[in-house]
Amino acid sequence: MILSKAQRLNDKGQELSAKGWFTEAEAAYRAAAEAKPKWAVPWYNLGLMQKYRGNWEASLDCNLRSAELDPSDEASWWNAGIAATALGRWDVARRAWQSFGISIPPGDGPIEMELGHIPIRLSVGEVVWSRRIDPARAVLISVPLPSSGHHWGDLMLHDGAANGYRMLGGHQVPVFDALACLRPSAFVTFVAALEAEGNDLGLLSSVAESFGGAAEDWSTNTRILCKECSEGTPGHLHDADHVAPAHPHCGIAACDEPHAQEILSAWLAQVPKGRVLGLRRAAAEPEQDVPGIF
Repeated sequence: MILSKAQRLNDKGQELSAKGWFTEAEAAYRAAAEAKPKWAVPWYNLGLMQKYRGNWEASLDCNLRSAELDPSDEASWWNAGIAATALGRWDVARRAWQSFGISIPPGDGPIEMELGHIPIRLSVGEVVWSRRIDPARAVLISVPLPSSGHHWGDLMLHDGAANGYRMLGGHQVPVFDALACLRPSAFVTFVAALEAEGNDLGLLSSVAESFGGAAEDWSTNTRILCKECSEGTPGHLHDADHVAPAHPHCGIAACDEPHAQEILSAWLAQVPKGRVLGLRRAAAEPEQDVPGIF
Protein backbone atom coordinates (compact mmCIF):
# COMPACT_ATOMS: atom_id res chain seq x y z
CA MET A 1 0.00 0.00 0.00
CA ILE A 2 1.40 3.35 -1.06
CA LEU A 3 0.64 6.08 1.46
CA SER A 4 0.08 9.66 0.42
CA LYS A 5 2.49 12.37 1.54
CA ALA A 6 -0.11 13.69 4.01
CA GLN A 7 -0.64 10.23 5.52
CA ARG A 8 3.10 9.67 5.90
CA LEU A 9 3.51 13.03 7.64
CA ASN A 10 0.52 12.36 9.92
CA ASP A 11 1.93 8.94 10.86
CA LYS A 12 5.29 10.57 11.53
CA GLY A 13 3.59 13.07 13.81
CA GLN A 14 2.05 10.26 15.83
CA GLU A 15 5.42 8.50 16.16
CA LEU A 16 7.15 11.68 17.29
CA SER A 17 4.39 12.53 19.75
CA ALA A 18 4.59 9.04 21.29
CA LYS A 19 8.33 9.63 21.87
CA GLY A 20 7.67 12.98 23.52
CA TRP A 21 9.18 14.99 20.67
CA PHE A 22 6.31 17.45 20.60
CA THR A 23 7.87 20.30 18.62
CA GLU A 24 8.81 17.92 15.82
CA ALA A 25 5.39 16.22 16.02
CA GLU A 26 3.61 19.55 15.64
CA ALA A 27 5.69 20.37 12.57
CA ALA A 28 4.80 16.99 11.02
CA TYR A 29 1.09 17.41 11.70
CA ARG A 30 1.04 20.92 10.26
CA ALA A 31 2.92 19.71 7.18
CA ALA A 32 0.33 16.93 6.77
CA ALA A 33 -2.48 19.48 7.00
CA GLU A 34 -0.76 21.67 4.42
CA ALA A 35 -0.26 18.69 2.10
CA LYS A 36 -3.97 17.85 2.30
CA PRO A 37 -5.85 21.03 3.32
CA LYS A 38 -9.32 19.47 3.50
CA TRP A 39 -8.24 16.53 5.71
CA ALA A 40 -9.33 16.90 9.33
CA VAL A 41 -7.21 14.14 10.88
CA PRO A 42 -3.88 16.03 11.32
CA TRP A 43 -5.69 18.88 13.05
CA TYR A 44 -7.47 16.42 15.34
CA ASN A 45 -4.23 14.65 16.23
CA LEU A 46 -2.48 17.95 16.92
CA GLY A 47 -5.40 19.07 19.07
CA LEU A 48 -5.28 15.77 20.96
CA MET A 49 -1.56 16.14 21.63
CA GLN A 50 -2.05 19.69 22.87
CA LYS A 51 -4.90 18.55 25.14
CA TYR A 52 -2.67 16.10 26.98
CA ARG A 53 0.01 18.78 27.28
CA GLY A 54 -2.50 21.23 28.77
CA ASN A 55 -2.06 23.74 25.94
CA TRP A 56 -5.71 24.72 25.90
CA GLU A 57 -5.67 27.60 23.41
CA ALA A 58 -3.81 25.51 20.87
CA SER A 59 -5.99 22.47 21.52
CA LEU A 60 -9.18 24.48 21.06
CA ASP A 61 -7.95 26.04 17.81
CA CYS A 62 -6.89 22.69 16.34
CA ASN A 63 -10.06 20.84 17.34
CA LEU A 64 -12.28 23.60 15.95
CA ARG A 65 -10.33 23.42 12.67
CA SER A 66 -10.84 19.66 12.62
CA ALA A 67 -14.56 20.01 13.36
CA GLU A 68 -14.93 22.64 10.65
CA LEU A 69 -13.41 20.25 8.11
CA ASP A 70 -15.43 17.28 9.38
CA PRO A 71 -18.51 18.42 11.36
CA SER A 72 -19.54 14.79 11.90
CA ASP A 73 -16.38 14.02 13.90
CA GLU A 74 -17.66 13.76 17.48
CA ALA A 75 -14.17 13.41 18.97
CA SER A 76 -13.14 16.83 17.65
CA TRP A 77 -16.24 18.47 19.14
CA TRP A 78 -15.67 16.69 22.46
CA ASN A 79 -12.05 17.81 22.75
CA ALA A 80 -13.03 21.31 21.70
CA GLY A 81 -15.57 21.26 24.54
CA ILE A 82 -12.88 20.21 27.03
CA ALA A 83 -10.47 22.94 25.87
CA ALA A 84 -13.17 25.61 25.87
CA THR A 85 -14.19 24.55 29.40
CA ALA A 86 -10.58 24.80 30.59
CA LEU A 87 -10.43 28.34 29.17
CA GLY A 88 -13.85 29.39 30.49
CA ARG A 89 -15.06 29.97 26.93
CA TRP A 90 -18.61 28.98 27.79
CA ASP A 91 -20.17 30.06 24.50
CA VAL A 92 -17.75 27.83 22.58
CA ALA A 93 -18.15 25.00 25.09
CA ARG A 94 -21.94 25.09 24.71
CA ARG A 95 -21.63 25.00 20.91
CA ALA A 96 -19.19 22.09 21.08
CA TRP A 97 -21.34 19.98 23.44
CA GLN A 98 -24.47 20.70 21.42
CA SER A 99 -22.67 19.77 18.20
CA PHE A 100 -21.70 16.51 19.91
CA GLY A 101 -25.40 15.92 20.62
CA ILE A 102 -25.65 16.86 24.30
CA SER A 103 -28.57 18.96 25.52
CA ILE A 104 -27.05 21.90 27.40
CA PRO A 105 -28.97 24.38 29.59
CA PRO A 106 -29.15 27.87 28.09
CA GLY A 107 -27.08 30.65 29.58
CA ASP A 108 -23.90 32.68 29.23
CA GLY A 109 -21.81 31.61 32.20
CA PRO A 110 -20.51 28.28 33.48
CA ILE A 111 -22.58 25.24 32.58
CA GLU A 112 -24.42 23.82 35.60
CA MET A 113 -25.82 20.30 35.28
CA GLU A 114 -26.39 17.29 37.52
CA LEU A 115 -24.87 14.29 35.74
CA GLY A 116 -24.51 11.95 38.70
CA HIS A 117 -21.48 10.50 40.42
CA ILE A 118 -18.42 9.33 38.51
CA PRO A 119 -14.97 8.01 39.48
CA ILE A 120 -11.98 10.13 38.46
CA ARG A 121 -8.38 8.94 38.23
CA LEU A 122 -6.01 11.54 39.66
CA SER A 123 -2.48 12.04 38.32
CA VAL A 124 -0.98 9.75 40.99
CA GLY A 125 -3.26 6.91 39.90
CA GLU A 126 -5.72 7.14 42.80
CA VAL A 127 -9.37 6.78 41.74
CA VAL A 128 -11.85 8.85 43.74
CA TRP A 129 -15.55 9.65 43.47
CA SER A 130 -16.87 12.96 42.22
CA ARG A 131 -20.10 14.76 41.36
CA ARG A 132 -20.19 15.55 37.66
CA ILE A 133 -21.56 19.05 36.93
CA ASP A 134 -21.09 19.20 33.16
CA PRO A 135 -19.58 16.99 30.44
CA ALA A 136 -15.99 17.86 31.44
CA ARG A 137 -16.10 19.08 35.06
CA ALA A 138 -16.66 17.32 38.36
CA VAL A 139 -16.31 18.16 42.06
CA LEU A 140 -14.43 15.67 44.26
CA ILE A 141 -16.69 14.15 46.92
CA SER A 142 -14.15 11.62 48.23
CA VAL A 143 -11.39 12.67 50.62
CA PRO A 144 -8.27 11.87 48.54
CA LEU A 145 -5.18 10.39 50.14
CA PRO A 146 -2.50 12.95 51.10
CA SER A 147 -0.16 11.72 48.37
CA SER A 148 -2.56 12.92 45.68
CA GLY A 149 -2.13 16.61 46.45
CA HIS A 150 -5.90 17.01 46.02
CA HIS A 151 -8.68 17.79 48.47
CA TRP A 152 -12.38 17.22 48.97
CA GLY A 153 -14.22 19.84 46.93
CA ASP A 154 -11.59 20.36 44.22
CA LEU A 155 -13.18 21.26 40.88
CA MET A 156 -11.59 18.98 38.29
CA LEU A 157 -11.40 19.03 34.51
CA HIS A 158 -11.61 15.46 33.25
CA ASP A 159 -11.23 13.58 29.99
CA GLY A 160 -14.14 11.95 28.20
CA ALA A 161 -12.67 8.56 27.29
CA ALA A 162 -13.36 5.71 29.73
CA ASN A 163 -10.16 4.36 31.31
CA GLY A 164 -11.57 1.58 33.46
CA TYR A 165 -14.88 1.01 35.21
CA ARG A 166 -16.25 0.90 38.75
CA MET A 167 -19.55 -0.32 40.15
CA LEU A 168 -22.19 2.12 41.40
CA GLY A 169 -25.67 0.98 42.37
CA GLY A 170 -25.17 -2.35 40.63
CA HIS A 171 -24.10 -0.74 37.35
CA GLN A 172 -20.73 -0.12 35.73
CA VAL A 173 -19.72 3.53 35.44
CA PRO A 174 -16.66 4.74 33.49
CA VAL A 175 -13.51 6.07 35.13
CA PHE A 176 -12.35 9.35 33.58
CA ASP A 177 -8.77 10.63 33.86
CA ALA A 178 -8.26 14.03 35.49
CA LEU A 179 -6.70 16.64 33.20
CA ALA A 180 -6.39 19.62 35.54
CA CYS A 181 -7.65 21.15 38.76
CA LEU A 182 -9.69 24.18 37.70
CA ARG A 183 -10.42 25.44 41.21
CA PRO A 184 -8.68 24.11 44.33
CA SER A 185 -10.89 23.51 47.34
CA ALA A 186 -10.71 25.81 50.35
CA PHE A 187 -10.78 22.70 52.56
CA VAL A 188 -7.75 21.06 54.16
CA THR A 189 -7.20 17.33 54.65
CA PHE A 190 -6.47 16.05 58.15
CA VAL A 191 -5.37 12.52 59.00
CA ALA A 192 -6.91 11.05 62.15
CA ALA A 193 -5.83 7.82 63.83
CA LEU A 194 -8.94 6.49 65.54
CA GLU A 195 -9.96 3.58 67.69
CA ALA A 196 -13.58 2.40 67.60
CA GLU A 197 -15.78 -0.65 67.77
CA GLY A 198 -18.13 -2.20 65.23
CA ASN A 199 -19.60 0.34 62.84
CA ASP A 200 -18.71 3.36 64.97
CA LEU A 201 -16.27 4.66 62.36
CA GLY A 202 -19.12 4.71 59.88
CA LEU A 203 -20.76 7.50 61.91
CA LEU A 204 -17.84 9.84 61.31
CA SER A 205 -18.85 10.56 57.71
CA SER A 206 -22.38 11.65 58.63
CA VAL A 207 -21.12 13.70 61.58
CA ALA A 208 -18.59 15.48 59.38
CA GLU A 209 -21.27 16.20 56.79
CA SER A 210 -23.53 17.73 59.44
CA PHE A 211 -20.68 20.10 60.33
CA GLY A 212 -20.11 21.13 56.70
CA GLY A 213 -17.08 18.93 56.10
CA ALA A 214 -16.42 15.36 55.04
CA ALA A 215 -14.71 12.25 56.36
CA GLU A 216 -13.66 8.93 54.90
CA ASP A 217 -12.43 5.73 56.53
CA TRP A 218 -9.37 4.99 54.41
CA SER A 219 -8.80 1.67 56.16
CA THR A 220 -11.96 0.18 54.59
CA ASN A 221 -12.58 2.41 51.57
CA THR A 222 -9.10 2.06 50.06
CA ARG A 223 -8.25 -0.83 47.72
CA ILE A 224 -4.84 -1.36 46.17
CA LEU A 225 -5.23 -2.57 42.58
CA CYS A 226 -2.83 -3.66 39.89
CA LYS A 227 -2.74 -1.51 36.75
CA GLU A 228 -4.81 -4.09 34.82
CA CYS A 229 -7.64 -3.97 37.36
CA SER A 230 -7.48 -0.22 37.91
CA GLU A 231 -7.83 0.47 34.19
CA GLY A 232 -10.40 -2.28 33.72
CA THR A 233 -13.11 -3.60 35.99
CA PRO A 234 -11.67 -4.51 39.42
CA GLY A 235 -11.97 -8.18 40.29
CA HIS A 236 -10.60 -10.57 42.86
CA LEU A 237 -8.03 -12.25 40.60
CA HIS A 238 -5.53 -9.39 40.32
CA ASP A 239 -6.27 -7.20 43.33
CA ALA A 240 -3.29 -6.75 45.62
CA ASP A 241 -3.84 -7.66 49.24
CA HIS A 242 -4.88 -4.70 51.34
CA VAL A 243 -4.19 -4.96 55.05
CA ALA A 244 -5.99 -2.49 57.31
CA PRO A 245 -3.72 -0.74 59.82
CA ALA A 246 -3.96 -1.69 63.49
CA HIS A 247 -5.43 1.74 64.25
CA PRO A 248 -7.61 2.82 61.30
CA HIS A 249 -6.74 6.12 59.70
CA CYS A 250 -9.46 8.43 58.45
CA GLY A 251 -9.29 11.44 56.20
CA ILE A 252 -11.16 14.51 57.39
CA ALA A 253 -11.91 17.48 55.14
CA ALA A 254 -12.19 20.59 57.28
CA CYS A 255 -11.70 24.34 56.98
CA ASP A 256 -8.98 24.37 59.62
CA GLU A 257 -7.75 22.59 62.74
CA PRO A 258 -10.56 23.79 65.07
CA HIS A 259 -13.11 22.63 62.52
CA ALA A 260 -11.51 19.16 62.37
CA GLN A 261 -11.46 18.96 66.15
CA GLU A 262 -15.09 20.05 66.30
CA ILE A 263 -16.04 17.17 63.99
CA LEU A 264 -14.11 14.65 66.08
CA SER A 265 -15.57 15.98 69.35
CA ALA A 266 -19.09 15.55 67.97
CA TRP A 267 -18.22 12.03 66.84
CA LEU A 268 -16.81 11.11 70.27
CA ALA A 269 -20.02 12.34 71.90
CA GLN A 270 -21.91 9.67 69.92
CA VAL A 271 -19.31 6.91 70.29
CA PRO A 272 -18.61 6.22 73.99
CA LYS A 273 -15.79 3.76 73.27
CA GLY A 274 -14.16 5.78 70.52
CA ARG A 275 -10.69 7.30 70.93
CA VAL A 276 -8.63 9.75 68.92
CA LEU A 277 -5.03 8.57 68.96
CA GLY A 278 -3.64 11.31 66.75
CA LEU A 279 -4.55 14.11 64.38
CA ARG A 280 -2.33 15.86 61.88
CA ARG A 281 -2.71 18.02 58.85
CA ALA A 282 -1.89 16.13 55.66
CA ALA A 283 0.93 17.59 53.61
CA ALA A 284 3.56 16.59 51.10
CA GLU A 285 6.12 16.69 53.91
CA PRO A 286 5.39 15.01 57.27
CA GLU A 287 4.10 17.38 59.90
CA GLN A 288 3.94 17.23 63.67
CA ASP A 289 0.71 16.01 65.23
CA VAL A 290 -1.79 18.83 65.64
CA PRO A 291 -2.24 19.53 69.36
CA GLY A 292 -5.64 18.15 70.26
CA ILE A 293 -8.26 18.49 72.93
CA PHE A 294 -8.71 14.74 73.37
